[in-house]
Amino acid sequence: MEKLGLVVIALGILAFSLISGRLKDTVITPPMIFAAFGLAIGGAGLGLADLDLSHGLIHTLAEVTLILVLFSDAARIDLRRLLSDHNLPMRMLLIGMPLIIALGTLTAVLLPLGLGLMEAALLAAILAPTDAALGQSVVSNPRVPVRIRQALNVESGLNDGIAVPFVLLFASLVAGYHGAEGGGAGEFLTFGALQVTLGPLVGIVLGCAGGWLMDKAAAKEWMTEAFEGPAVLALAGAAYVGSEVVGGNGFIAAFVAGLTFGYVIRGRCKFILEFAESEGQLLTLITFMVFGAAMMPQVFGDIGWEAVLYAVLSLTVIRMAPIALSLAGTGVSGVTVAFLGWFGPRGLASVLFGLLIVEELDMPAAETILTVVVITVTLSIVAHGLSAAPAAAAYARSAEARGECVETEPVSEMPTRTGYAEPQG
Repeated sequence: MEKLGLVVIALGILAFSLISGRLKDTVITPPMIFAAFGLAIGGAGLGLADLDLSHGLIHTLAEVTLILVLFSDAARIDLRRLLSDHNLPMRMLLIGMPLIIALGTLTAVLLPLGLGLMEAALLAAILAPTDAALGQSVVSNPRVPVRIRQALNVESGLNDGIAVPFVLLFASLVAGYHGAEGGGAGEFLTFGALQVTLGPLVGIVLGCAGGWLMDKAAAKEWMTEAFEGPAVLALAGAAYVGSEVVGGNGFIAAFVAGLTFGYVIRGRCKFILEFAESEGQLLTLITFMVFGAAMMPQVFGDIGWEAVLYAVLSLTVIRMAPIALSLAGTGVSGVTVAFLGWFGPRGLASVLFGLLIVEELDMPAAETILTVVVITVTLSIVAHGLSAAPAAAAYARSAEARGECVETEPVSEMPTRTGYAEPQG
């Protein structure tokens, strides 16, 4: 990419920053704007920033973004409070998510997409995690019961990390089956198994050690608040690199390190939230710009009815039916089940998995998988972005009309990433 492209991108970010306050009360979301901006300035548009997915800079950006998002999202979830009073997201994660992957796999096999079983499972796993930030008006609307807002917030914060082992194992199996040498599948499966076992071990050790040391340093006033942020970023990077060195998976290590760090450290980590609202937000929006500039044009010529149908089903039946099953017996209303089922936007994690995993697979089905992922995320950016504010307001009115009910039972609140939208009254 030439210097002119960098200037255009910088000016685009500046222009959006100047009007971000005026957009916060509209249905237009930053992911919409940056995906459209990327499409406009990319090779399919004006050609001012012709980005190539194979460029090392894009892969580095994707890796850094995924590492920091996995760590920061996990660190803001308090495991103690999650286990004690957040049964809805626990059910959605432990019951709903595996069912979503299973139903997504079955659907991909049955549709004429040309995918084998493991390839279908890989597609389903890539599209399983959600990005609540695409429908931020839902989790930031104070009129929506706290229990429901937090269910979506916690689910989104954890399911991208939970999806990583599934994505890696299925990708390893796919790569093994398409390897040139005999016995490749077994070798790749062994490789994947080591990645999902050594990664968590490194994450636990570094997350616990980092949290304990930072607590002690802060208590003795050895560490200033200004250096808390750099220390956390260094810890996330150390977890990733350290795991890769010993043969584990760095992304899993970063996620587990974030979980254990958030569990060990006392008090909530203001620097984690500040990062998510500043540097993390910038990386996220640049990723959506890359999505529009490089990923969307790449699949324009490959869109068939099968891919579109799977994308629609992924956002509806494939997500909503498993969520409904996972919430059976909790006492929440049918309206709440539909609300929680619909607001499972596909965004950042699916884009990053597409950039980092699918692009590396040398097989014919990789193009099909990437096409379906891009279509699904594009539809989600628009559909969930446009529906978030009005649906949240309608659901809030419904909840208020019911009065005290299961949905309004008190639960502890955990921090949300509020940079995409301000709380709605």
